[in-house]
Amino acid sequence: MFRCGNVRRTFLYGGVLLPLFLVAAAFAQSPSVDRAEQLLGQARAVETSDVARFSAILQQLNSGSIPLSHEQQLRLRYLNAFQLAYKGDNKDAVLLLDSVIDESSNPTLRLRALSTEVNVLGLSFRYEEAFSKLNQLLDLLPQVTDKPTRLQAMGVSSLLYTEAGQYDLAANSADQMLYEGSTPGDTCRANYVKLFVLHKSGKFSTLDPEVRQAVGICVRAKEPLFANLIRSFIADYEIRHGQFKEAITLLHANARTVRNTHYPRLISEFNEVLARAYWGSGDATRAQEAALDAVSSAIKNEYTEPLALAYKLLYQIEKQQGNFAAALDYHEKYMAADKGYLNSLSTKALAYQTVKQQVLAKKLQVAALNKENRILQLQQALSKKDVEAGRLWIILLLSVLAFIAFLTYRIKRSQLKFMRLARRDGLTGIYNRQHFVTEAERQLQYCRKSTRDACLVLIDLDHFKVVNDTFGHSTGDRVLKRAVEACQAHLRSTDIFGRLGGEEFGILLPECSLEQVVGRVEQLRLAIASVAERDTLDVSVSGSFGVSATEQSGYDLRELLIHADDALYQAKNTGRNRAVVFDASKGDSHEEMRKSRAGAPVVDIADQV
Repeated sequence: MFRCGNVRRTFLYGGVLLPLFLVAAAFAQSPSVDRAEQLLGQARAVETSDVARFSAILQQLNSGSIPLSHEQQLRLRYLNAFQLAYKGDNKDAVLLLDSVIDESSNPTLRLRALSTEVNVLGLSFRYEEAFSKLNQLLDLLPQVTDKPTRLQAMGVSSLLYTEAGQYDLAANSADQMLYEGSTPGDTCRANYVKLFVLHKSGKFSTLDPEVRQAVGICVRAKEPLFANLIRSFIADYEIRHGQFKEAITLLHANARTVRNTHYPRLISEFNEVLARAYWGSGDATRAQEAALDAVSSAIKNEYTEPLALAYKLLYQIEKQQGNFAAALDYHEKYMAADKGYLNSLSTKALAYQTVKQQVLAKKLQVAALNKENRILQLQQALSKKDVEAGRLWIILLLSVLAFIAFLTYRIKRSQLKFMRLARRDGLTGIYNRQHFVTEAERQLQYCRKSTRDACLVLIDLDHFKVVNDTFGHSTGDRVLKRAVEACQAHLRSTDIFGRLGGEEFGILLPECSLEQVVGRVEQLRLAIASVAERDTLDVSVSGSFGVSATEQSGYDLRELLIHADDALYQAKNTGRNRAVVFDASKGDSHEEMRKSRAGAPVVDIADQV
């Protein structure tokens, strides 16, 4: 697999953003003016390519033996901040960067410091501050003519917008990078940014000839990091379209260049994609090896999408092999990593909207203060002769103030609306996975304190991939929405309903005992089965159900999910369109409940320790 070797931690915002420090080094220019200028330029040029040389130059500059002008001292301060951030001391790095931004009169240095600080703030999960600094960066960008610094700032903007889901803004910044770039390296990095936007927005396709061309450009520009990041997008696309052998071939052909980057995020991502390719091809042993390598090469104490997917695959492999203790351990790790990653995504999107609204509100407040000052000036300047005309002006200005107040109110409402939307699944309108987990844990805590029963139901629509492949995604989306509507007709206001991903849903039923849940689940099963008939769809719709209860599994959500997932696995393996209830009091799974009506589908109860 892909090993990390002697890993140097290179910073990427949120685990996936542009390697800004690498880009900064590639863009560096170092004119020879005097000894201090020469050393500063050399340090800038080897920031990431030769860390030992970079540290030695900084030590020489910081010794005080070489005279520095005030502006050169600020440049040295920026390089010291860069070194602190490189080592992971983000707090002190931000303090130094702020001082450079505040004291320097050089817009190029200030823009460079802002770009680096946005990156560091993102790594520190201080997303609101990151987007606030991004606004300052965009205000300063038109004043800077230095091309490498401009491209670095555009890269920050594009990829930060992508992480917040603002794909149009991200694409505009990427196109501007392509327009302004002049060297092969510029074009390589700009192409990576553009393809990253397409990858995140779901529009990436290997059928686009520009994709293969982008890899070739990066290879010729001697940019293996960006070439392999693009290759990881290609392999992911091939896996999602069933081309497992092609993905394995591509990944193995570039294994050596990936290892030689010594870049942990890229190595972890390549291993995770390779694990999925092996799993899709039926090679569970190699899939497990690659997934373990993805975990071991990931940045410690940092939640990323590849880490979450690697844990999920390890859970599936152990479960398939019957190693339930190991499967439970990996499932817990997957839940923690997935929740951390989703929290990061939601926080980024919310931070972007919050800062956007704050900036707009601040502009309105400034406008309101200007109007108030104008009113005071008019009142003081009015003579008796102009009182009547002045009153008209005051009325007009007060009307403007009222309009500004109304706009401020609307902005506040839009902020609250966005926060509500951040909790909902965009297609079905029910809770998304992250908010379902949050609400379910809160409700289970209440049930524990009040000694009330609760049941968890996992639903998986049967053969849903066939529906998408045969009738198209529009029909598949319609089936999902109709199935949700059918279930909602049988749920109480206290029940918690969420989409966990794809065609899988979860329902927490508080104050519902193991005896009561059987009848309720049968109602839901029949409701889903009637979707096609009620909606005149030319497709059969049914659902498999896995049920766990606090009576057997306790009040820990992770334990309930594991047991419900085991029950769902039994339902899928014993014919689908049925429900299986987990019962920890018995040692094996058996059928316990059948409908008395002739021809009615079986409803199973799974008993699994």
